[in-house]
Amino acid sequence: MAVAIDGSMCTACGDCESVCPTTSIFPHKGVFAVKEETCTECDGESDFPKCMEACMDDCISYVEN
Repeated sequence: MAVAIDGSMCTACGDCESVCPTTSIFPHKGVFAVKEETCTECDGESDFPKCMEACMDDCISYVEN
């Protein structure tokens, strides 16, 4: 699995990008997106992905690959 950012809810604040340990979050069309192939969901690093914890707009969710 990986996480995904709902572009319709993203405010492009960048809080998620700065905490991603795998640099899987990147700017895309004025908001942010996730490279699913490199996202590890911060496995073993915290209870929840760091991007989800940092996102104040709750626009990041789990997706199946």
